[in-house]
Amino acid sequence: MKILHYYHDIMNLYGEYANVLALQDMLTRAGEEVVLEKKTIGDSVKLQDYEFIYIGSGTERNQKVVLEDFRLHAGELRSFIESGKPVLMTGNSFEMLGKTLTDCSGKTYSGLGLMDFTVTEQNKTRNTTDAILSADFLEKPLVGFINKCSTISGVTNPLFSVKMGFGNQTGYRHEGVRMKNLFGTHLTGPVLMKNPEFLTYITSLLTKNVPAVNPLQQNGYEITLRELTKRMNEAE
Repeated sequence: MKILHYYHDIMNLYGEYANVLALQDMLTRAGEEVVLEKKTIGDSVKLQDYEFIYIGSGTERNQKVVLEDFRLHAGELRSFIESGKPVLMTGNSFEMLGKTLTDCSGKTYSGLGLMDFTVTEQNKTRNTTDAILSADFLEKPLVGFINKCSTISGVTNPLFSVKMGFGNQTGYRHEGVRMKNLFGTHLTGPVLMKNPEFLTYITSLLTKNVPAVNPLQQNGYEITLRELTKRMNEAE
């Protein structure tokens, strides 16, 4: 089973490479022979050769650099998603999927055009917060951290509902995007390492023999959820 960590060197803030390591560990314990390939700008890539694709978060500048390269693969990515294969894009990487990105200087870049949303950045402040999110395909909420400087408008297929933290735009209680088995979220942590149920769900899209999660990961999740829930309740 081949999985791709795309733009591993330039889109890798917050230690998000651990998302790939967590998934690789689950698949290996499920009995799968996993080949992890790391590709970046200028590399020869055929997306359909893989069963899973991961792209992490980068600086706003690096995001625009990657966008120029990634745009060459927009048709391949659409076909990959339409086939039902899973994709995880964390941080600002999923912002490339929309129609346009406008940076803090007012310059507008064409996105991949796979979805109809638009992205606008601002440089006054960064929005940072701990977060609790929920999903209709998971029983338990997700926990993590959000750090962004963008507003995302026009999302019709959000990934998560916001219990604590920021949504795609001010006053919007939904976060991220979903397109079949593509999952895009600003939730970092890394999100798969901190949320065993989400890790299990994505693993189940790749193999029938899903192993139990690491007890240390589960305990860490329970502690984080308890503390964030307490903080959220005290603020109400």
